[in-house]
Amino acid sequence: MTQQIETARKERRQSGDRRGGPSRRRRPRFDRPADQHAARDAWEHRHAARLAATDLIVLTVAVLIAMITKFGSAPEERTNGPVGLNYAELGAIIVVTWWLSLIIYRSRDQRLFGDDAEEYRRVIKATVFTFSLLAIVSLLIKADMSRGYLALAFPLGGAVLLVSRKLWRVWLRKQRYRGRGLSRVLVIGGAQSSKSISDSFDKNKAAGYRVTGVWVPDRNHVMTEWLDVPHRFVPVIGTERSLSEALAISNANTVVLTDTEHLGHEGLRDLVWQLESAGIDLMVAPNLVDVAGSRLHMRGVAGMSFLHLEEPQYAAAGTWPKALFDRAGAAFLIVMLSPLLIGSAIAVKLTSPGAVFFHQERIGRDGTAFRMMKFRSMRSGADAELQALLVAQGTADKPLFKISNDPRITKVGAFLRRFSIDEIPQLFNVLKGDMSLVGPRPQQAAEVELYDDKAHRRLRVRPGMTGLWQVSGRSDLSWEEAIRLDMSYVENWSMTADLIILWRTVRAVLGSDGAY
Repeated sequence: MTQQIETARKERRQSGDRRGGPSRRRRPRFDRPADQHAARDAWEHRHAARLAATDLIVLTVAVLIAMITKFGSAPEERTNGPVGLNYAELGAIIVVTWWLSLIIYRSRDQRLFGDDAEEYRRVIKATVFTFSLLAIVSLLIKADMSRGYLALAFPLGGAVLLVSRKLWRVWLRKQRYRGRGLSRVLVIGGAQSSKSISDSFDKNKAAGYRVTGVWVPDRNHVMTEWLDVPHRFVPVIGTERSLSEALAISNANTVVLTDTEHLGHEGLRDLVWQLESAGIDLMVAPNLVDVAGSRLHMRGVAGMSFLHLEEPQYAAAGTWPKALFDRAGAAFLIVMLSPLLIGSAIAVKLTSPGAVFFHQERIGRDGTAFRMMKFRSMRSGADAELQALLVAQGTADKPLFKISNDPRITKVGAFLRRFSIDEIPQLFNVLKGDMSLVGPRPQQAAEVELYDDKAHRRLRVRPGMTGLWQVSGRSDLSWEEAIRLDMSYVENWSMTADLIILWRTVRAVLGSDGAY
C-alpha cells in the first residue's frame, strides 16, 4: 500500500498541476477492480467461523442441560407418535436445525459485526423460527414431545446465545480499539463530508471502520492533497485515477458514497455495477446525524427511492406507559435502596453542619419550576460561591454550571458524588411526577436563560435522574456535546432506549467516570 501511495504522489508532482488549476468536467472512469474477491479481509471469515463454532457449542450444551435436567444422564424416554425418537436424537435434530436457522437468518453476516442491535434481533428470530418449525412438524406428524424439555431448552439456548454474542462483541471492540479488524473505507464525495465521516469513524472505533482514501469523481485535474486527519495519510484522489486505482491506493474493502450529486444518477448506477461481485461493500450516507434508525423508512415514489423521516418522538415520552414505568421503578428503588438512603443521611449529618438534604429550584418540563432534592454534598452556603468559581474557571457564560475540583465539596460529599449516591433522593421527585428516571438533566433558571432556540427543545420532556449525556462522559463532556446528546434523546425517544440508558448508567456509576 505504501509503495502505491508513494507512486501516486510522485506522479501527481510530475504532472505539474496545482490546486485550483483549470478543470473540465468529465464522466469519471469506473474500471472494474482487478481482483474481485481479495478485498474482503480474512479476519471477517475467521470471526464468522468463531461465532459458528461458539453457537454450535452453546446450543449443544443448552440441549444437553435440558435433557439431563428432565430425564437424567441416560434418557430412555422416546417421543410418542409414528416417529419414535429418544431425546438424545431429538436434541441432535434441534441443535442442527437451530444452527442452520442462524445461517438462514444471516446472524453471522459480517455487516453485523459491531454495535448494531440487528445481530441480536436475528438470533431471536432464528430461535423463534426453530421453535415454531418444531411445533408445526410435531403437529403434522402427531408426535408428542415433553413440554418441560422444550420449555427449558429453547429459553436457555436463546439466552446463552445472546450472552455469547455479547461477549464476542466485547472482545471485538477491544481488538478494534487496538487497530485490528477494521474495514478500510474509500469515501466517494467531497473532502468536507469525508472529513466528517472520518472523524466519526475515528471517534467510534467499535463500529469497525477507518477512512483510508477519498475519491472525488467530479474533480478532473491532478492534485496533491490529503485529508486533514491525525496520525495517518489519507489521499484525496480525483478522476485522473479510476475507481479501481483509487481502491488500490486506499486498499479499501468498503465504499461510502456521501453525495450522489458528485456522480449523478447514471454515475451511481455505473458504480453499483462496477462493485458488483467485487467483494466490496457499498454504503450511501444520508447525511442525517443523531437520527434513530427506527425513524427512517425507505419509500419508493415515482420509480425513485426516498428516505422517509418520521417526526420527533418527544410526545411519546410524555404518555402514560413511561409515567407508569417511572413511578413504579422509583417506588421499587426507594424500597430496595432504603438502607443506603438511611446510611448516607446519617453520614452527611455527622460529618458536617447543616441540613441532610439539599433543595434547589430547577426547570422541568415546558419550563415549569420545581424543587429538586439531593443529599447535601457541599458545605452550607455553597450556592453563594458559585458565580465567583464559574468566573475563575472561565465558564460563567456556558449553560452547564459544573466546577472541576470544586473546593466546596465535603469529604463525605465527594464519596457520594463519585458513585452518584447524592442523586438517589431524586427518586422522590420521580415519584411525585416532577422528574423521570431517564431524560435530560434538570438545570437552574440561570442556565436556562443562556439557552438558544435549539437547547429549549430539551424542555419538551420531563428531566431525568440520568440521561444519554450522563452515560456518554458525564461532566467531562462540553456543553455543545451534552446538548447534542440530549436533543438526540428527545427526538428519538423509545422505551427500549430508556432501558439501555439505565443499564449503561449502572456501568457509568460503578466506574465513576466523569463524576465530580
